[in-house]
Amino acid sequence: MSITIQQPEDRFVTDIGWLDSKHSFNFGEHHDRQHLQHGLLLVNNDDIVAAGAGFGTHGHRDMEIVTWVLSGQVAHRDSEGNNGLLYPGLAQRMSAGSGIRHSEMNPSPDEPAHFIQMWVLPDTNGVKPGYEQLDINAELAKGGLVPIASGIGHDAAITIHQRGAVLWGARLDAGEAVTLPDDPHVHAFVALGFAELETGASLAQGAAARLTDAGGLRVTATTDVTELLVWATA
Repeated sequence: MSITIQQPEDRFVTDIGWLDSKHSFNFGEHHDRQHLQHGLLLVNNDDIVAAGAGFGTHGHRDMEIVTWVLSGQVAHRDSEGNNGLLYPGLAQRMSAGSGIRHSEMNPSPDEPAHFIQMWVLPDTNGVKPGYEQLDINAELAKGGLVPIASGIGHDAAITIHQRGAVLWGARLDAGEAVTLPDDPHVHAFVALGFAELETGASLAQGAAARLTDAGGLRVTATTDVTELLVWATA
């Protein structure tokens, strides 16, 4: 059993003017053996993209990429002919599979876009590239942990090509708590607000608790409008 807390300031940083990105794991030129991955989760990027800017067309292969917007909007376009406008509460999955090219732009002329992008290894390489998006605001409003992306067939979630992974999310007010999944690897990320782990560890916005065989611990929001993104993987 192990519990590791990554504080917001412990993340890698890429700041290039139009992009302010915080990386929970190795990404691009940033590399540290302690941050290779957690379970099947390889990337957890906390991105703020300036108005009118974004990621131009680029390619991916054999990766399940999930995007979750916190504020603003993101315009998606890819080589398979998919177009989508992402907003808070709309889950998006792109399966890179055998190869896909896409762009992600902030369409606003005056407001930044803030979103989390997460990459998970697929259980099968070379699948046909695919795309899915689903508004789950109504499910989040019911409270508790809600499946956002699932490889095991949750109805109210986008699907991913990985049977060993589920992304859960929660929107909590101060004092509300959820019990984390009891999976071998759990990555509990505070996307917005502040929370506290049952162990007493404080989790500020941008912090993450990496749990390995740690059982189903509770997380309690300590401020209103706290948003959690929790990957439970093999």
